[in-house]
Amino acid sequence: MRIKARAKINWTLDILGQREDGYHLMDMLMQSVSLADTITLTPASELSITTGGTPKLPANERNLAYRAALALQEATGCRRGAAIHVEKRIPVGAGMGGGSADAAGVLAGLNQMWETGLNQQQLEDIGLTLGADVPFCLRGGLTRTTGIGETMVSLPCGRHYDLVVIQPCRGLSTGAVFTAYHEKADIPRPATDDAQRALENGDAALLCASLGNVLQAVSQDMRPPIADAIAALKKRGALTALMTGSGSAVFGAFASADAAKAAFEAVRRLWERTYLC
Repeated sequence: MRIKARAKINWTLDILGQREDGYHLMDMLMQSVSLADTITLTPASELSITTGGTPKLPANERNLAYRAALALQEATGCRRGAAIHVEKRIPVGAGMGGGSADAAGVLAGLNQMWETGLNQQQLEDIGLTLGADVPFCLRGGLTRTTGIGETMVSLPCGRHYDLVVIQPCRGLSTGAVFTAYHEKADIPRPATDDAQRALENGDAALLCASLGNVLQAVSQDMRPPIADAIAALKKRGALTALMTGSGSAVFGAFASADAAKAAFEAVRRLWERTYLC
């Protein structure tokens, strides 16, 4: 079985508060994109994992995809095995949910292969124990996601956008970014309701006026190349450009495939980890 584990972007990311256990309460517009890892699942007597592609990840229990298989075994009592191979393409430490996408792909694929019979909600519940983005990666599409990632409303998408994604620097510690966020004042917030309406209606002008990511300012302070990459995308015709997640990847949305391809050809000379999707 071969599965495409799709990356995600945040059109908006807002923080509404913090629970007593430390988890942040989020309000986000998230969308799957075509940039994807490839997961191959083969029936086997035991569980094993191998990895390839760039960047190469650990092939052991530190790999979230492997932990997803263990979590499915624990939740269902199934003791069947599988050989898991993850071919990486999604950049690591980018805010694009690469590890979460791999975990989601393994959960969905092994649920089918092992005939464990879990429904979508049950898979999402297991996914949440692995990471806040795993439930979204199981569902995919365009969602308004709130809580700590467990509450999602699927939305229609009124327009196709060609994207150029750049990871201009090494990844960031999510914990460090959230800590810095709490120490920074006067952070501009997205107009999430307007952005949702713009995405549903295909209104590019309203979308550009309403997007935002409250973590972008602090991540740019920690990694100045993030701001450089956003500026480069805007200079080369992006309708809008924004950081996704807690960084360090940024994306630009373009009015046409030709415009996106031209920008991609220009900026990939500046940054090796550049993707058209």
